[in-house]
Amino acid sequence: MRSDGRTGARGGLSRAQVLRLLGGGLMAGGVAAATPLRAAAGRYDFRFTRLRYQSGDWDVDQRMPANVITALIDYTNLRVDPVEHVIDLADPKMLTAPFCYLAGHKLVEFSPAERRNFARYVRSGGFVLVDDCNHDIDGLFARSFEAEMSRIFGPKALQTLPRGHPLYRSFFKFDGPPNTALELNGWGDDLVHDYLKGITIDGRLGLLYSNKDYGCEWDYDWRNKRFLAEDNTRFAVNIVIYALTS
Repeated sequence: MRSDGRTGARGGLSRAQVLRLLGGGLMAGGVAAATPLRAAAGRYDFRFTRLRYQSGDWDVDQRMPANVITALIDYTNLRVDPVEHVIDLADPKMLTAPFCYLAGHKLVEFSPAERRNFARYVRSGGFVLVDDCNHDIDGLFARSFEAEMSRIFGPKALQTLPRGHPLYRSFFKFDGPPNTALELNGWGDDLVHDYLKGITIDGRLGLLYSNKDYGCEWDYDWRNKRFLAEDNTRFAVNIVIYALTS
């Protein structure tokens, strides 16, 4: 494995290569079916895209994207767009992003257009990181989001990722998902999740789902990062590198 942020794909075309090959799929009358499109501008290898959905509270963890972007600049050779992009899940333009982020605390109830775009995006090679900001299992966000995934992809689509999944060694090496301070101290519930879940399409992880509240864990003033004993955004680097190269 290379340590410069340009790790190779594990057989076949990488996600980024697939998106490049599918680029230009905008057709008269709308977006070509099952075709996520890479941004036409080739200035950057990565841009952080947050999905805005009609229900719930999509605009959480407001400082988190800047810290993820900073980590990618610090650790990799990727050309990283320094600006977070927010786009409506119902907007077909979201199909152009090779990486998307969706999070919240409250109800998730997709509109028909949101549901259609989410399904098309994941099934055709996109990658979504979804984070439950309640860091629980049976809270409103978790129950409603998981119900949406069951409706779109089937009741058995969300599966626990094995600890040997390539995600955990795509850049830095982890023996599983790192814990967050919130799991131990946030609400005093001492609920620690030792797993992440995902939806895999044609051998590629298209959805990574966390109840660990990584968004809040990485949501702090960048000037406070120097006080951390270990940089907690390193796992974000793994997620992005996996998304771009798998």
